[in-house]
Amino acid sequence: MSLELIKEIRQITGGGIVDVKQALDEASGDREKAIEILRKKGQKIAAKKSAREVKEGVIAFERQANKVAIVALACETDFVAKNQDFQKAVQELAAKLLIVGKEEFESWATKYIQDELIVKIGENLQLASFDIFSGEVVGTYLHSNKKVAAVVVLKGGSEDLAKDIAMHTAAMAPKYLKSDEVPSAELEKEKEIYAEQLKQEGKPEEMLTKILEGKVKKYYSEVCLLHQLYIKDDKKSIEKLLEENKASIENFGYYSL
Repeated sequence: MSLELIKEIRQITGGGIVDVKQALDEASGDREKAIEILRKKGQKIAAKKSAREVKEGVIAFERQANKVAIVALACETDFVAKNQDFQKAVQELAAKLLIVGKEEFESWATKYIQDELIVKIGENLQLASFDIFSGEVVGTYLHSNKKVAAVVVLKGGSEDLAKDIAMHTAAMAPKYLKSDEVPSAELEKEKEIYAEQLKQEGKPEEMLTKILEGKVKKYYSEVCLLHQLYIKDDKKSIEKLLEENKASIENFGYYSL
């Protein structure tokens, strides 16, 4: 049983030295069989850890020209989220996503996380989200804690503008791009709440419609990116900022762990 073989299998599986030695003993020194034993062991470990709550994690970007992949991987503790090996693993997942594409990535990543990463890291890990963005102008923002991120794809404008709007998106967490994307059921629920509030406040009947319109408009300014006030200049909306720069938003994404 050579030290080189042990090191090689550790690199492939993420298993500890003792586990690798035991697997090689069980496999009578057969490399492939030892790897299979360790991966099966990893699946059992993953199954045991799967019920544990994941409330920390890391987000990573990988970029090639105007194409960006983003992966968010959740873990159990802040200690692991700050671990360099864990952060490197998330970065490698983003790089893999950029290469293989969304369709192949999820099944591959789920198996890799279960068979190898959970054994190596020692916590329950879950693929929280992933996506690929591409377009004429792409801007990204990743908060220093690596737990909040945003991507904005523009038609027209500049990468600096896209980055600024991505930073705004990360700070303001919009759910929709514009008002007509808000589901009617969600809007009706908000109107019901506002109507009840106004009723409790005893507002005159003739004023209710106008007040309700104002509250709906305010709601749009909270949840719709185009209607939000720009964090760098609250005298203008994102829509106005785009008009000034002869640009439009083609796509955007907000991510948080």
